Amino acid sequence: MQVEGQTPPVTPARAPRADAVRNRKKILAAAGEQITAHGPEVGMDEIAAAAGVAVGTLYRHFPTKTDLVAAVVAAYVARVADDAETALGRVEAGAHAVDELTGFLGRIVEASVTDRAVKAAAQTLGAEPGDRADEDRAGAAVAALIRAGQADGDIHPDVTVNDIYLLFSTAPTDQPPAARARWLALVTPGLTTRGRQAGN
Repeated sequence: MQVEGQTPPVTPARAPRADAVRNRKKILAAAGEQITAHGPEVGMDEIAAAAGVAVGTLYRHFPTKTDLVAAVVAAYVARVADDAETALGRVEAGAHAVDELTGFLGRIVEASVTDRAVKAAAQTLGAEPGDRADEDRAGAAVAALIRAGQADGDIHPDVTVNDIYLLFSTAPTDQPPAARARWLALVTPGLTTRGRQAGN
């Protein structure tokens, strides 16, 4: 019984059902693929079909396409942050920071093939991906990878997080995989002391 003047107890939020979580993941993956293939004009019914869910299920999760695209962008940023933190964890366990940083760069460039199309759709639809917590997580982990590599003497002292972001933004994501791999091979020496001549 609640006594007058007392604050009512807070009921804890119920965790989403496992099938709802699975459906959300399938929808986000399908949306990224469909937007990449067909652009922001792709229909919600086409995304639902690609995800293997009913259109009503899609709309229960994401009432508008703008909501859906914002969630796809947010999920991508979260994956980048998770990847960077996992790479940092391997460095803390003894892996070489320079290898983890260049590996991270390669993985994110490949993922950006989808991300670039989705971000373009987000701009078209005016979608906002939400708070910047995952961006901050990614930046902090990448900065730590750079510092570790610099401490090892493997990453040039003038390399910064902004340099890594610059590489992301200029990567040839519209080119075939072989061209992207060649691009990575060409830019990697600019990050590492192994590829710099003395005085450069």
